[in-house]
Amino acid sequence: MNISQIAKGALRRAAGPAAGMSFLLAAGSAFAQQQTAPVPDKGDTTWMLISTILVLLMTIPGLALFYGGLVRAKNMLSVLMQVFSITALVMVIWLLYGYSLAFTDGGSLNAFVGGFSKALLAGVDPSTTVETFSRGVVIPELAFVAFQMTFACITPALIVGAFAERVKFSAVMVFVALWVTFVYFPIAHMVWWWPGPEFASTNPAEATAAGAGLIWAFGAIDFAGGTVVHINAGIAGLVGALMVGKRIGYGRELLAPHSMTLTMVGAALLWVGWFGFNAGSNLEANGYAALAMINTFVATAAAALAWSLAESLLRGKASMLGAVSGAVAGLVAVTPAAGFAGPVGALVLGAIAALGCYFFVSVVKNRFGYDDALDVFGVHCVGGVIGALGTGILVNPDLGGAGIVDYLNGGAASYPGATAQVMSQLKAVLVTLLWSGIGSAILYKIVDLAIGLRPAADIERQGLDLASHGEAAYHI
Repeated sequence: MNISQIAKGALRRAAGPAAGMSFLLAAGSAFAQQQTAPVPDKGDTTWMLISTILVLLMTIPGLALFYGGLVRAKNMLSVLMQVFSITALVMVIWLLYGYSLAFTDGGSLNAFVGGFSKALLAGVDPSTTVETFSRGVVIPELAFVAFQMTFACITPALIVGAFAERVKFSAVMVFVALWVTFVYFPIAHMVWWWPGPEFASTNPAEATAAGAGLIWAFGAIDFAGGTVVHINAGIAGLVGALMVGKRIGYGRELLAPHSMTLTMVGAALLWVGWFGFNAGSNLEANGYAALAMINTFVATAAAALAWSLAESLLRGKASMLGAVSGAVAGLVAVTPAAGFAGPVGALVLGAIAALGCYFFVSVVKNRFGYDDALDVFGVHCVGGVIGALGTGILVNPDLGGAGIVDYLNGGAASYPGATAQVMSQLKAVLVTLLWSGIGSAILYKIVDLAIGLRPAADIERQGLDLASHGEAAYHI
């Protein structure tokens, strides 16, 4: 999803009929423009529009149902409301200034965040385009705006699972507005903003790095959001769980999911939508999109089986909750590697991620006693870290990976070596953990001081559905 903005599309339809020499001059001008300005391919554009819808499907209803089934029945509707409302809120913020902060040049702050040159989508219209990863290939800018908007929506929605069943709705909404502004948009800019393939093909590598976001300039690669989405949301969730505190009765009462049926439906919708998330991040309908797609199949399948096998061996039974948790762990881990690893590498990565996440969810969480209600940290942050570091290894062409594009060498695949690439990945992980962890803690504290994070104890016992929204998910 590294992307840069280019000039407005040169081809426009004539305003009306013309004749004689005027017509010839206009035709000649249009022909000249056609030779110099790339035109979006209809296939690429269609793929991006479909991918955008698929990513929205991940959030609503996918994530909402996945989380909703995992909480108790008295809090089901509150989780649905939080995820749905976050999606709507972030869409508005994205149009107002989010897109601009993430995907424009930020001047003296460009290493960390963009500017306000495209606030309210200024200068963006049906004729403007953005570059993909291939030199001379563009897609409509509005398609890119919408696609990236869905990423901005799902990321804060993931966070709420960490402190589900014990947070005020008003606090969630205020926190999300602040969090996307000061955490998500800067991280997205640091990871995905760069001058683009045309610039990179015609200028020294140092100049390309100088015009890129901080993490991109490290040489780190993140195909679809391992750092931007999963590590970012996962560490923010852990900080939130610690600052909000444990649920009443945690460790003493049964706080089991009320509907594994809905959770399985949500997980299935997440998996389907993730093809837009991963394969869509290629920005073109070509072989690399197909690579990302097959990797999203096999990594997820391997992870679901690995988690189930671990449960069978260690607990005697494989659970539905374990299978879907493993699947999500595999989806998370393959996200940064989707267009870089080979299929066999993706399969291995998914299995390793499932086992790593299983350890954190079943051992580490119990050992330290934190109440990460729906395992946002244990699956998304831990899986994201495993995926980010694993990408640095599996991108190696000698291991079946696609390599890293060398634009100064005609787009040939390159690889700086495992040590160098993994170190770049590690720096990306650390910056994301620190920026999001510290930034989130500050924002939680601000919201807590302003309106309070947690409802009264009697409201929490009653359930947030009736207390916060005046309605219930079920009437039995």
